[in-house]
Formats: sequence, C-alpha cells, structure tokens
Amino acid sequence: MIGIIGAMEEEVSRLTAAMQEVEVISRASMDFYKGILTGRDAVVVRSGIGKVNAGICTQLLVDLFRVDQVINTGIAGSLDAAIDIGDIVLSTDSLQHDMDAVAFGYEPGVIPRMPDSVFPADARLIALAKTACEQVNPEVHVFTGRVVSGDQFIADKAKKDYLIKQFHPLCTEMEGAAIAQAAYLNKIPYLIIRAISDKADDSAHMDYPAFEAAAIEHTVRLVMALVAAL
Repeated sequence: MIGIIGAMEEEVSRLTAAMQEVEVISRASMDFYKGILTGRDAVVVRSGIGKVNAGICTQLLVDLFRVDQVINTGIAGSLDAAIDIGDIVLSTDSLQHDMDAVAFGYEPGVIPRMPDSVFPADARLIALAKTACEQVNPEVHVFTGRVVSGDQFIADKAKKDYLIKQFHPLCTEMEGAAIAQAAYLNKIPYLIIRAISDKADDSAHMDYPAFEAAAIEHTVRLVMALVAAL
C-alpha cells in the first residue's frame, strides 16, 4: 500500500479524481482516500500545512492503512541558484531547519536524544521518480538533494542565506522532514517531491501565487507516473 500525502487541496483533489474503488475514511480531521491509483493500491490524503499536521498524517497512514512507503508531494522555495521556478526537487535526505537546541550544546537542526536528525530518502524511489519526471515533465529540470523543513514560509533573504550556509539544501518547505522522521521511526521508505514555486527570498510573496498552479501540475503528473512504476 502506497501512502501519498499532499499539503494542499489542489494537489489532492487532482489525484483522488483519478482513483478507482474509492473509500473515504476520516480521522483527526483528515480525509483518507483509499483506492486504486494507476493500478496500485494507494491512500491519498491532504495533511494540511505544517510539521505537526504532516507527522500526525504519516502515523495515521501507518497505523490505519499499513502503508509500506510514503510519497509526499508539494511545492517549495528554491535555495539553489541553479534551480528555477517550475523545476522539481527530489529529496536525498531531509531535516528540520527550525529545530534549535543550541543552548544545550547541539548543532542547529539536531533533535536531542535521537540517534539521527537527518533522514535519508529511499534510493529506489529517488531513481524511479527521476526517470518518471524526465518522461512526464520534459519541460522542467529535475534535481536531487537535501530538503529542509520548518514551520515558516521563507520570504527573507537573510534567512535564506542562513539556511544555505548552515544546511546546504536545495529547497525549503513546511512538511517534508516531519513526514521523513515519522517514516524513519516506522522503518518505511519515503520520498519528498517538490516543485519550485518561488525563490524563498524577498520576491517570494510575488512569485508564489503566479507559479503555484504550474507547480501543482508538475507534481501531480510526476506522482501518478511514479506510482504506476512501483
């Protein structure tokens, strides 16, 4: 069973509309659409925005539906000059950039009393997603690298520069690392897929609305092609 988590209704509604034999189960104010997507058993759900929603959503997928892999789709702000608005980033790993226990001697991003704070994505999912993206989204570039997450919409150049210097990520968003941590704790593979909607700087408030629709189109196409390949 494949678990697919989107943060926004626009993404999820496109995927659920393509499903067959759909059953809707509601838990924790989230609607889980269980059915068949491109020939595969899948559960599609909108987590809502932020790390708490994303973590709860992932655990419910594991507990209620026994998913054996999780794909998280969405949009993000670019943190690499080579990555343009509209391009796709696939996570190699992820961490929470707003985890801060520096006062107790930990490095930024390190979760106290956990053996790992950087969560590797699944190599097979990365490879399949990269191939699928090149096939269904030939007009954009696909990159693989680190995704950082925090409960913040990054729209400040100083903050962007800090994230780049401290963590060396390709993009920043608000859910992926929480999903990654839940997948890690449950010992199941995961992948974060992000379409770039803005540059995560002082122009973010202008770029985001204009490019959100195109970004969603790219991620939906990619997710459906990836699920078909699994």
